[in-house]
Amino acid sequence: MDLTKAMEVSASGMKAQGARIKVISENLANSESTAETPGDLPYRRKVVTFKNELDRHAGVNKVRVSSVGVDRSDFQRKYDPSSPAADRDGYVLMPNVNSIVETMDLQEAQRSYDANVTVIDTAKTMLSRTVDLLR
Repeated sequence: MDLTKAMEVSASGMKAQGARIKVISENLANSESTAETPGDLPYRRKVVTFKNELDRHAGVNKVRVSSVGVDRSDFQRKYDPSSPAADRDGYVLMPNVNSIVETMDLQEAQRSYDANVTVIDTAKTMLSRTVDLLR
């Protein structure tokens, strides 16, 4: 694989991980968002799904965001009878967002993003050195 193709693959990885970081940030921002009235549902965690896609023009496989879906796991219940969203037993449905899981996912996405930046930087350096050798 030539260096420009490596840079294209890494750039697609950066774009995909950037989208993942945005979704994780949204999940963390809404981790305490409850419904406004009894019977309504709170914020539901979102998840990003990737897919491998052939770029015929470049002749390489790139990563793309396939979809941003929702996590169908159960909501948490919290006892808070003073909340306007509390049911008749005093429980409020809370988002199905676990801040520890989201933080770990964020670290993984950031490390993957950084690894792709390193690949691009390395490829640029190698291209620059190749040009210098040809002078």
